[in-house]
Amino acid sequence: MTTTARRLDVPQPARFDGAVPAPSPARGWDPLLICIAVYVAAAVGRIHDLFPVLAVFKPALTAGTLAIALYLLQRSRVRRMQRVRSRTAVCLLGLVLWSALSVPGALNQGTAFQSWTELCRTAAISFVIAASVRSVRDVERVALVYFGVTVVYAIVVLARFQLDAESWRLGRLYYYDANDFATLVVTAMPLGLYFVLAKRRPVVRAAALAGLALLAVCLIRSGSRGGFLAFLVVAAFVLMRVTTIPARSRLAGLVLILAVLSATASDQYWAQMQTIVRPKQDYNLTSEEGRLKVWKRGLDYMSAHPVFGVGANNFPVAEGTISPLARLAERGIGVRWGAAHNSYVQVAAELGIPGFVLFVALLWSAFASLRRAALRRRGGSTRPPTDELSRLAQTLMAAFIGFAVGALFLSLAYTDMLYTLVAMAMGLAKTARWDVT
Repeated sequence: MTTTARRLDVPQPARFDGAVPAPSPARGWDPLLICIAVYVAAAVGRIHDLFPVLAVFKPALTAGTLAIALYLLQRSRVRRMQRVRSRTAVCLLGLVLWSALSVPGALNQGTAFQSWTELCRTAAISFVIAASVRSVRDVERVALVYFGVTVVYAIVVLARFQLDAESWRLGRLYYYDANDFATLVVTAMPLGLYFVLAKRRPVVRAAALAGLALLAVCLIRSGSRGGFLAFLVVAAFVLMRVTTIPARSRLAGLVLILAVLSATASDQYWAQMQTIVRPKQDYNLTSEEGRLKVWKRGLDYMSAHPVFGVGANNFPVAEGTISPLARLAERGIGVRWGAAHNSYVQVAAELGIPGFVLFVALLWSAFASLRRAALRRRGGSTRPPTDELSRLAQTLMAAFIGFAVGALFLSLAYTDMLYTLVAMAMGLAKTARWDVT
């Protein structure tokens, strides 16, 4: 008798058309993330300026190039660039494109072209960072580097720049000036608070707490009114809108920062801050080189060049060549080729109205994507924002607010500070959309 072998059909998991394949579990640090960390440390934290011995290695260029190369060589599904598609990505690409279109008609085409190439490099790294993060934990790692290198910068500043009664505030530092550094500090503070209050190892929480205190001291020593205003707005947002951290913890963290501010602020500092509400004879209101007059001239440049502007990074050129003050040069009077002192006026003047719209849309879309990630919308319903992803999303929202307020008084439109925050926003939004937590 012949026995017919019967094949046992083992039930297979059901597959549905359009189902998203489950990503491989995220691991720890890998070479790509290490290169990204070194790039952020160099581009944002300026470690090669703090420690000149590192400059010979060109850490930003080297790490950025290696990061791009490693990304192109990897084959992970979680890291596919297609997953970064978003309104924020479109706005960033649009800004890069419009910056290129501003070059032919720029006042100084060489300056505009150089600025465009630098923006291309910055945008490329931003996309690589966003695509490379595999989970919320990876975004945390980038955020920790951002916070950590800001603290290192603060330590070096406190150690090397001594103040006295006559020189009570910081001035020109390494790469940044005191006002730029104050905005960097304010964007890093929410990240520090996140690591203090997150469920992490005690040593990480203690280090983050010490770092927050150091940043508060540096904020005072900067003497920056714009930085102080940005801090107040961020503090209000954290108290009222960061619902993923218990109210008592939020209040305790802010009380600590305020205590450090009160203990270290001098009478000169508070006198300087009082000019915010009582400007009197503030040069920003009265001088031709003050912010109000500079902003007005910037809007005039935009009106005269509404489509493509005067060219990327050409605001100082406009000040020295086509502004009303430029006529003074004909009489032998020196004219300052100054900055816009406002990122929004800067972009409007340099890239025209379309460039301004793209820049504002970039900031807004990044902020909105973080808000959606915090709410974790799925199938039309909204989960309570209590998980790790939501906490980090609201933390980055606070950092964006700090930048947006600080940018009202500084020319920061093309800085790595901004585009690193944008990269973290795109990366975290990606993890929320693909549910990679």
